[in-house]
Amino acid sequence: MTFFPARRIAAAFFIATLAAPAAHAGDVTFEIRNGHPNAMRLELYSQDRDYVWPGNDKDFYLDDGETKQLPISCEEGESICYGAWVDGDEGTYWGVGPGNKEKCEDCCYTCSGGETEEINLVE
Repeated sequence: MTFFPARRIAAAFFIATLAAPAAHAGDVTFEIRNGHPNAMRLELYSQDRDYVWPGNDKDFYLDDGETKQLPISCEEGESICYGAWVDGDEGTYWGVGPGNKEKCEDCCYTCSGGETEEINLVE
């Protein structure tokens, strides 16, 4: 009758794996205002993995003066930076710019739920 201790050990192991921490999904909403006189395009870039929102060679579009709330699902604790540029002029940019190629100060946020403060992109 050695099956009972083995079953208890297997059951304990199974329960322990259910309680083990895993990568948790989170949600954050970026609130972005286009304070520039021209329309702009924007992407959000993970700094911890190869991921872009909205992805699939698409971007978010903001008319001049428009404010948008951009809810995304991300991994808890993940660093996400915005990159925006004037529609038709990638040389005029904010944050990490188009393609996540530039350095920035204060353009990254941690995925921890909730909403960013309004990010006002001006001239």
